[in-house]
Amino acid sequence: MQIDLDTKENISVFNLKGRLDSNTSPELEEVIASQLENGSSSLIINFENLDYISSAGLRVLLATAKTLKRSSGELAVCNLNETVMEVFEISGFSTIFPVFDTVADALA
Repeated sequence: MQIDLDTKENISVFNLKGRLDSNTSPELEEVIASQLENGSSSLIINFENLDYISSAGLRVLLATAKTLKRSSGELAVCNLNETVMEVFEISGFSTIFPVFDTVADALA
């Protein structure tokens, strides 16, 4: 998996490409932790180029949301393709996280 990090309007935007599974989720967890340690409190995860997400990837998102909630931070997701959206809907994550169509929508 490839993780590209952008900062827009003081919000960390994580652009993911590939598969977010048990092999790649520790890398995302490390990158997110680094941003949180540097003071980021608003995060957007962009799934535009993500092909697959497993329960390990969902766990990283849930742990991040819990951490952010303690510090009044926010986590939003955007650009979910059909496969990823189906996982979010089945798992109930589509009701836990704000889901947006685009990064621009999430920033607004």
